[in-house]
Amino acid sequence: MNTTTYANPWFTAAIGLLGIIIGYALGGGLAPQFGNVQAALIEPPAKIALKPTPSQAPPPTPTPPPPPPSGNPPSEDDDAFLGDENAPVTLIEFTDYQCPFCGRFYSQTLAQIKSDYVDTGKVKIVMRDYPLGFHNNAQKASEATECAEEQQKFWEMHDKIFDNQSLIDVPSLKKYAGDLGLDQAAFDDCLDSGTYAQEVQDDMKDGQASGITGTPGFWIVGPDGKGEKLSGAQPFASFQAAFDRYLQ
Repeated sequence: MNTTTYANPWFTAAIGLLGIIIGYALGGGLAPQFGNVQAALIEPPAKIALKPTPSQAPPPTPTPPPPPPSGNPPSEDDDAFLGDENAPVTLIEFTDYQCPFCGRFYSQTLAQIKSDYVDTGKVKIVMRDYPLGFHNNAQKASEATECAEEQQKFWEMHDKIFDNQSLIDVPSLKKYAGDLGLDQAAFDDCLDSGTYAQEVQDDMKDGQASGITGTPGFWIVGPDGKGEKLSGAQPFASFQAAFDRYLQ
């Protein structure tokens, strides 16, 4: 039996079926699908137009207005003052004689305030006490200035203490009284007996009631009795700006 002859019909049928498939594809039956895939692969995606963001300069920083008067300053009490009693502006200082920042105000700022505003009759300085509890010599130093005031030497003792701020224990305070020509016995008795201990504490309570929380603490009070606080060893310019607001 000739097997080659027997297989020819099947081979012929297979060839014919393959020809039909190829013809169908070439005739367009599969071309659209393949064409779409090809287009998707080779066509770049559409570009998205982005609007440029306009550059904006930062807004100018506004100048802050001066602080408004805060109203409730402490009284001057009967404490020592420097300058014209009727000056239109009053600077009330709460000080601690052992406080380094109070020392800085004394050495760097007070002299210019005195020359520019106190000596010209524009500002009066009132000195009040605010001895902080962790400064063990501050209470007696405040009392020493009060004892010296009995002999009209308040400001001399004030300056002497700040000029020797690192040495203000009781023996040193008594020595300074002698250096200033005070009646030594009267001064020593005043200091030892605590004559002004309560006065010093009352000053501190008044300061706390007015919002003073540390030293040096200041109130600047205008002719209308209203004022504003300054805290810390501020530069002269801060006091100048505040004074001028009330002197206009």
